[in-house]
Amino acid sequence: MAAVSKAERALVNRWRAILALHARTQCELDRALHPHGLCASDFEVLDLLSGDTVPDGTHAYRVQEISERVHLSQSALSRLVARLERDGLVERAMCAEDRRGVRVALTAKGRAVHRELLPVHRAVLTRMLTD
Repeated sequence: MAAVSKAERALVNRWRAILALHARTQCELDRALHPHGLCASDFEVLDLLSGDTVPDGTHAYRVQEISERVHLSQSALSRLVARLERDGLVERAMCAEDRRGVRVALTAKGRAVHRELLPVHRAVLTRMLTD
């Protein structure tokens, strides 16, 4: 087996540190959001949907657009969206331009929950990600 260079070892160590930081931050987010009935992935979707408008001028994203931004498989995201819809936080509708597509948007309740939990989320990120 070839010897691993110092640079390669440093690169792998940096990658592992990134993974560890992500795992610790995800756990802290889950812990902070759990009392409110959400997990970190739930909040990521709410946060995305509360943000800037999409190119068509709405706040409704196609499921595929969400999955690309929150790094979940389409099936995992579908289950998450179904749960958020059941809880009254999001609503789904057929895409007007493509009847096979589904758009997801926040409800008024979803916006209120997002506003309430935004400081909790940002406090965890601040604590975990600032030096």
